[in-house]
Amino acid sequence: MKLNLNLKKIFQRFCLILVCLVFLILQSDIPNLKALTMDNYQDEMVIEELRLKVPAYAKAAWLIAEKEIWDPWLSSQDGFLGRQLFWNKEKEEALILVNWESKELWKSIPISEVNVVQQKFEDNVKAALNVVDNPFKLIYEGELDKQR
Repeated sequence: MKLNLNLKKIFQRFCLILVCLVFLILQSDIPNLKALTMDNYQDEMVIEELRLKVPAYAKAAWLIAEKEIWDPWLSSQDGFLGRQLFWNKEKEEALILVNWESKELWKSIPISEVNVVQQKFEDNVKAALNVVDNPFKLIYEGELDKQR
């Protein structure tokens, strides 16, 4: 009889736990559980963000090289939507925002191809300024996602 009573209590507790678990599982409408990973945004517009050290004496050469080297190459890339160049006089820093149709198209460009264009850019600047080293140091490289 005592064994029967213990089994009944155990069964009741088991049923209570089971009901609680089912209730929690059915609450899957919680926004955090439906959140998408960043990889799911591969098809959405993304902005490449670059920050460079651009000394005042080299600003004009930087702008010319950007226009002569990077603009034509970027314009020929699938997914390129345009870009904006900014310069902070106090910090002597440039901010470049490159708009891409999707991260997938942007990242599909071979890095070897980017390196060839970068080398042309640096050679152009060094020749224009009559210097040996590239005066523009990369400070930051990242990406921004459009918010909805």
